[in-house]
Amino acid sequence: MTGRLDSVITNIVEVFIEYAEEEGKGKKHKLSKEELKSVLDHEIQSSELKGEINTDDIEQAMEMLDKNHDGEVNFREFCRCVCDLAKCYYQKKTGRGGKKGKGNEQEGEAAD
Repeated sequence: MTGRLDSVITNIVEVFIEYAEEEGKGKKHKLSKEELKSVLDHEIQSSELKGEINTDDIEQAMEMLDKNHDGEVNFREFCRCVCDLAKCYYQKKTGRGGKKGKGNEQEGEAAD
């Protein structure tokens, strides 16, 4: 039996590899714009997370993720995307983590 974080980590790696290596392109280890759109369309099913992703405006997503400006998303950039989605989900579940929440948490801690 594996731990939940074990599963999360292996799934992130396996999803990236699957989509980065599709269409018989070999082991390039990067996602093109079309491959990133495919990952987001097929692998994000939760309505809570789908609302955070605008796959119709994939150009903007690529600009945000593609920090080295090579037109593709490498594994590090992909992990940044997954992390950002996790943060959005955390904020929705807890009501914390945004700029407003950060200030409120500090005030709440000072009052305790």
